[in-house]
Amino acid sequence: MIRDTVAKRYAQAAFEIARGRDSLEEWATDLALVGTVMTDPQAASILTSTKLALADRYRLLEAILEGIDPLVMNLARLLVAKGRVGIGSQVAEAYRDLVDEHSGIAHARVVTAVPLADAEQRVVEERLGQIMGKKVIAHLEVEPAIVGGLVARVGDRLIDGSTRSKLLALRGTLEGQER
Repeated sequence: MIRDTVAKRYAQAAFEIARGRDSLEEWATDLALVGTVMTDPQAASILTSTKLALADRYRLLEAILEGIDPLVMNLARLLVAKGRVGIGSQVAEAYRDLVDEHSGIAHARVVTAVPLADAEQRVVEERLGQIMGKKVIAHLEVEPAIVGGLVARVGDRLIDGSTRSKLLALRGTLEGQER
């Protein structure tokens, strides 16, 4: 989850540039690489070290990220210069979210009591897509405590079709009638 609003601002700026150049996916790939490098403990410690000159840190960054879009490299250099190496992966994640939103794709966290087969996952994605009016990609988790059914979270929307919640609702109804 992206908590840093600065990361979102960097991602928004990157998104606008990439959209203008019709290279959204290329930037997503390059920013993911930047994020991976900046979360590597060894690379991060060097890129944030004030004992090394900024030019030396840039050379290291350029050697590691050789071949990425020059404007993405500029963004990576800016993060190093501003001491914001720690948000590199958040920038990449926020950028991916913007690209997905632009493309009409939503991601759903889907919790089930038992693992789903591929065909079942596709059915869940289709049904959630109909509800959301977007293409939905399900990220599956297994949690036996929900007993059966599923719980899906798409953005800020929660869809609880779990057996556990239905049993709790029934219990509440029965307890309410006893009085």
